[in-house]
Amino acid sequence: MSTLTQASQNWMSRPDDERFTSLLDMRDHFDYTRSHSRAVVAPSRRISATTVEGDRKGLAIVGPGGNQYFPTHWAFGQLAARAEAPAGYLRTLPPAIAADCINYGLQFKRDIEDVGILLYKDGDAQVKAVTGPSYGRIWCADIVAHLIARFGDGVTGDWKVPGEFGQHVAVTKGNTTLFASDRDMFVFLCDEQHRIDVPNRRDGRSGSLARGFFVWNSEVGSATFGLATFLFDYVCCNRIVWGAEDVKQVTIRHTSSAPDKFLDEMRPALESYANSSARSVTEAIATARSRRLSGEDGSLDKFLNARFSRRQSEAIKLAGQSAEGRPIENVWDATCAITEYARGIKWQDERVALERVAGDLLTAASK
Repeated sequence: MSTLTQASQNWMSRPDDERFTSLLDMRDHFDYTRSHSRAVVAPSRRISATTVEGDRKGLAIVGPGGNQYFPTHWAFGQLAARAEAPAGYLRTLPPAIAADCINYGLQFKRDIEDVGILLYKDGDAQVKAVTGPSYGRIWCADIVAHLIARFGDGVTGDWKVPGEFGQHVAVTKGNTTLFASDRDMFVFLCDEQHRIDVPNRRDGRSGSLARGFFVWNSEVGSATFGLATFLFDYVCCNRIVWGAEDVKQVTIRHTSSAPDKFLDEMRPALESYANSSARSVTEAIATARSRRLSGEDGSLDKFLNARFSRRQSEAIKLAGQSAEGRPIENVWDATCAITEYARGIKWQDERVALERVAGDLLTAASK
């Protein structure tokens, strides 16, 4: 078992205007921003920085047509990186000096290259992203529209914002798990009504698991598109997911093929997850429990050593013994022991990789 903190981190850090109480509200937000956005490609030598006086003072970006656009905090960092200048330092300088540094970098420090620019106009004209020309933008509006089509509004029905300790609560900005900003989005939905009964889950006692998933994305290059699915015990008031098992994660980098990959791979995966029944997961667990690994033939050591180093195998066995109060006896016990061992790993990439192995074992056992 492991503890997932991604939703809690968003919950703790998001201001009020980045919190949504339904997928419908989030859809309206992204539909509006998309309708006011335009992606263009321009040569780097035809982009420059200038200073603006008057009511809207500061640094602006001038495009090939001579129009001025104010960069967001994120876009300024991307532009500074292309000019090979430290964004943090430039922000401490007067706008005129910062503009000179950016112009020098764009004009003389790099070869001419095409730059992808995401423009947004609603009052002030803004630059929201400065990326490569082949950046494969997956629009958040498309993702949220698909989530609504498959899971509903996120507050009614089977799939919705999680309750607190398994108990239903009205969704407010104070407890929501639907977040979006000018930089990214994050959604956590789960089905806590159709829980999966698991006998002898912990210390000889039965328990139950709910299904949940995270989806995240960025239109401006601050994050990949990602989908993580998992089973879990409960979600606390701080939006921490406790007792997570069978964690599987897939990401798509924003290359030129990213929109097609979302259509061809991620949408069917979400649909399959929405339509899968608790019974199918229960049967997979039952099958994993039936595949014995105990005995004097060394089957457990062979099973673990084929997938992990000897040091990791021993640590996994100790983690399983500590969590369950008994040795690993079957494939299901092994998946639980692996995720229990992963909980103590500091580095997220390594921890997620181990949790993915545990999920793959459960999937393979059910075939």
